Amino acid sequence: MSHHEHIQSGANAIALRQRAHALIAKSPHETVRELFERMERLPTLSHVRPTDTGLIMVRGKVGGDGARFNLGELPVTRAALRIGGGQVGIGYVAGRNDDHAELAALADAMVQSPEWSDTLEQGVLKPLARELDTSKQEKGRKAAATKVEFFTMVRTRKEK
Repeated sequence: MSHHEHIQSGANAIALRQRAHALIAKSPHETVRELFERMERLPTLSHVRPTDTGLIMVRGKVGGDGARFNLGELPVTRAALRIGGGQVGIGYVAGRNDDHAELAALADAMVQSPEWSDTLEQGVLKPLARELDTSKQEKGRKAAATKVEFFTMVRTRKEK
């Protein structure tokens, strides 16, 4: 493998991990838990460190390049798990849900494993991607409908 190929596969591996993590973190915990429970088998796992919750400061910005301000603190739960093949997964989720963070860590470890990545993709990631896509389209439809109602309201008021 040339140096260039190695860099490319490294970047691809990071992209796959980021996608898996985003799908799990953005999906409702119950949905993620249900998909994992439907799988026939899962890797054996051990904790690298105890799952814990901390606070992060969320910063905002006025306009595109305005002054920054502290919006407030957000609880975040972090998990680190190692699966049978030796891969270590790290998971972070907003809120105080240990199980959700551990499922994110499990997915992170599985996506790095040649033995488990396909199982994860078919059993968990594809269904989550479909669901998030559907809810995004649904939100888009609702927003479009609201926009139409708003313009109709504005127009009818002007005509009077």
